[in-house]
Amino acid sequence: MCPFCGCGCNLILNSKDGQLVKVTPQKGTIVNQGSLCVKGSFGYDFVNHKDRLTSPLIKENGAFREASWEEALSLVASKLADTKSKYGADSIGGLSSAKCTNEENYIFQKFMRAAIGTNNVDHCARLCHASTVAGLAAAFGSGAMTNSIAEVEYADVIFAIGSNTTDSHPIIGIGVIKAVRENGAKLIVADPRKIRLTEYADVWMRQKPGTDVALINGLMNVIISEGLEDKDFIANRTEGYEDVKQAVAEYSPDKVSEITGIPKEDIISAARIYAKADRASILYSMGITQHVAGTDNVKSMANLAMLTGNIGRESTGVNPLRGQNNVQGACDLGALPNVYPGYQKVVDDAARAKFEKAWDVKLDNKVGLTVVEMIKAAYAGKVKALYIMGENPMVSDPDLNKVEKALESLDFLVVQDIFLTPTAKLADVVLPAASFAEHEGTFTNTERRVQRLYKAIDAPGDAREDWRIVCDIAGRLGYQMSYDCPADIMDEIALVTPIYGGMGYERLNGVGLQWPCLDKSHPGTKFLHQDKFARGLGKFFPVEFKAPPEWPDAEYPLILTTGRMLFHFHTGSMTRRAKALDEHIPEGMVELNPADAKRLGITHNERVKVSSRRGEISIKAQVTDKVGEGVVFIPFHFAESAANTLTIAELDPVAKIPELKVCAVKLERI
Repeated sequence: MCPFCGCGCNLILNSKDGQLVKVTPQKGTIVNQGSLCVKGSFGYDFVNHKDRLTSPLIKENGAFREASWEEALSLVASKLADTKSKYGADSIGGLSSAKCTNEENYIFQKFMRAAIGTNNVDHCARLCHASTVAGLAAAFGSGAMTNSIAEVEYADVIFAIGSNTTDSHPIIGIGVIKAVRENGAKLIVADPRKIRLTEYADVWMRQKPGTDVALINGLMNVIISEGLEDKDFIANRTEGYEDVKQAVAEYSPDKVSEITGIPKEDIISAARIYAKADRASILYSMGITQHVAGTDNVKSMANLAMLTGNIGRESTGVNPLRGQNNVQGACDLGALPNVYPGYQKVVDDAARAKFEKAWDVKLDNKVGLTVVEMIKAAYAGKVKALYIMGENPMVSDPDLNKVEKALESLDFLVVQDIFLTPTAKLADVVLPAASFAEHEGTFTNTERRVQRLYKAIDAPGDAREDWRIVCDIAGRLGYQMSYDCPADIMDEIALVTPIYGGMGYERLNGVGLQWPCLDKSHPGTKFLHQDKFARGLGKFFPVEFKAPPEWPDAEYPLILTTGRMLFHFHTGSMTRRAKALDEHIPEGMVELNPADAKRLGITHNERVKVSSRRGEISIKAQVTDKVGEGVVFIPFHFAESAANTLTIAELDPVAKIPELKVCAVKLERI
């Protein structure tokens, strides 16, 4: 299984003498049908890289020394036990990982809840799709992609908003282009940047970053005013419609054009195209979710789909594209502070009693801290110890200067990873983990498909599987978690997680299964909400546009937005160690419009200083019309020019996701 984006592509690892020598596509697969993107084909040098961690490290006098597993694990256990004894279980936090398997995420959250005694467990979904989980669960009763990847190709209309699909989810991007070029689908794109999909779009709406709610309300205003809504669907399968109808009445095309910067004619055209389709599919990603209004944005997507009846059928739906290979699975298996596996709430007495019985331990009854809240609590001296498995907040989190101070102020930091990342360099103990190629387990891709992962080679040196490391520490803390293999963990997952209830390794060979899969005879679920929503009736939510928390002014006159690029992935710890990828794009850049470049006297490829109220970076300028005037874009893969040094840590009040897509900056020549 490819370890990069959430597509979940199948591939074959070719090895010789314990080394990966090449990657080839796997034919006959459902997800990628024998295709791979550039990362999937050339992004695997990291597995055998010289920088791989091969033994535990303990920091003494500011420097790391190698240690035995016995010494390192005993130290970790004693430090966590001492912290819990002195300050209580809630003084400890844990970050799980969307790069790790379902089994490892299940074990990690069980460790935090049962062995430590806190719900302070989270992972990077908080920084990408927490608002999807919150928004779609509120509207539909389930916070996941409603339809399957293959269905996109057969939609009549595809509405891609806040998703640079061909860069971030290339295999899905291929399906979108094929739908347009071969099947005659119409394509609507809403994105502040000129991306590859805009070349194929019938309508491209370049909205000002952070104005998505106004745009969607404007589309609904046109649909309702022209009588294009699906009256039967609204009457029979939804509730709350009149409140939304009243709310969007204020969002005329003229008003929305003023807010978003989109010509009103394009708003009207896009609304008509979407509403008149028999099968319209919405695709969105972090351009929608990574905002303080992220949950509102997602609810708006749900409103639009229900308004036109484009939900509960093939090639329709609201389809969030997950950013990492197992971010869906990490959410499913409870690596979140408010839910157990299967989205069973920690504050629900019946759910808590169920897990107390299954795990034979008393559990905490309050919602834990999110990743950003843990960092803030560490900065304030309230969280004393952090256990980080496969996460790199020193690149991925907002306001990195404060993140660094927070991690340095901890009494104890343990990091478990495959490389000495910028985060691991701050740790007191570093534990070497196995990569995706070196163990077994399962990943759940963006379409809810659970697929087997097979071991190809041995881990280097003394590196171990994540689940074994966590179980060893739990045992030293007096809580036994004993499993012979990942298959045993999946069997336990099926017992306590209804949406995975029918899954076991004997059924997950080949193409896997899509949840919900309720029992051993259940075939899995291709698309959701066919006859009724998971919550019964779909719920409309009236949503009002609110400006982002930080807007350009005289001192910081430009809007910064961030995102991904095709040749690199997430914090870059893997792809920047892949020779072909890093040679092609070896450093970050800031995109700025030619008009802004001329005004500032900045030339193409000149190094500039980008600063915000939180910090500054030095980075190469790329003068391009990909971005509109007044907007700049920086990819967040490059630690030496980390975009998140600049971003703001303001949070969505519901999903607690930070505002990573809009902040005010200025550019200066160096």
